[in-house]
Amino acid sequence: MTDILNQVKEYYGKTLASSKDLKSNACCCSEESMPREVRKVLPLIADEICDRFYGCGSPLPALLEGAVVLDLGCGTGRDVYVASKLVGEKGRVIGVDMTTEQIDTARAYLDYHKDKFGYQQTNVEFHQGYIEDLASLGIADESIDVVISNCVINLSPQKELVFREVFRVLKPGGELYFSDVFADRRVPEELSSDSVLHGECLGGALYREDFRRVLAKVGWPDFRYMSSCPITLDNDEIAEKVGMVNYRSCTVRAFKLASLEDICEDYGQVAYYLGTIPGHPHYFDLDDHHRFFTGQPMLVCGNSAAMLQDTRFGRAFKVTGDRSVHYGAFDCSGSGNADGGSGSCCC
Repeated sequence: MTDILNQVKEYYGKTLASSKDLKSNACCCSEESMPREVRKVLPLIADEICDRFYGCGSPLPALLEGAVVLDLGCGTGRDVYVASKLVGEKGRVIGVDMTTEQIDTARAYLDYHKDKFGYQQTNVEFHQGYIEDLASLGIADESIDVVISNCVINLSPQKELVFREVFRVLKPGGELYFSDVFADRRVPEELSSDSVLHGECLGGALYREDFRRVLAKVGWPDFRYMSSCPITLDNDEIAEKVGMVNYRSCTVRAFKLASLEDICEDYGQVAYYLGTIPGHPHYFDLDDHHRFFTGQPMLVCGNSAAMLQDTRFGRAFKVTGDRSVHYGAFDCSGSGNADGGSGSCCC
């Protein structure tokens, strides 16, 4: 574990001076793929912070106003500062990273962004430490509304410990929303320990089925993919080493809810989106196969109903029905709309 952590510190602290030094496109994200509300904030972020960004997605969910957000592996703080604007002056954002050079750069821009956003005082704090041990940084049980992370969890040699810490610090109904690199098989050990492959977010990428098993073990029997896109290995040296593995960059959301079941169950529940989430007047995507159009009723499984009514999204949805009557497993082959029209169905 220590060897891997030291390799990662060296790679992101000294080897990489900017995102241009990356040898693959695993830790890259185009602005076109970001939500509009995130794109609007980016011009306010300091150039050096953006130049030293190494993420693979945009793990900033909707409806963050007033929330307490924790960014795991925050680097120089680009997502932290974007979240700072999205949560507003009454919200709070905590960034955690183990690399001295990254944290020092992040902290240097606290006043810059406070002034840019017109805040009386900063709503951001940075901690140097390990995402496997948030307790040592004083992050208390059930104190966080949303945990985000951008292409970092793959770097950890103890991923189950990371997810356990996330589960511990999240409030009931809180959300883990993160982007990362996943593999279609287990990466061979001799490659996972390669310092370049690990630093490029490839060596430590989780096999997707192992990821599912780890989340279930920790307490998330159901989670949702928001997006998924293939990663191309355009560097010949890297492709020669690990070209047998297919990689994808995925964004995932998982809610801390005691009511979640390990398959989708049918309780006859119907959800209506009220159209009230800022930036989403016409529809809202719960995941990559649940698009709720404003005012249109949609049949949902018990898990989806809980994700909509027992989280911060509860104020933006009306859900009818409860779990008093069970109709069996949710039929994923039928219509997802209560009026019989075409629409998304459950997973």
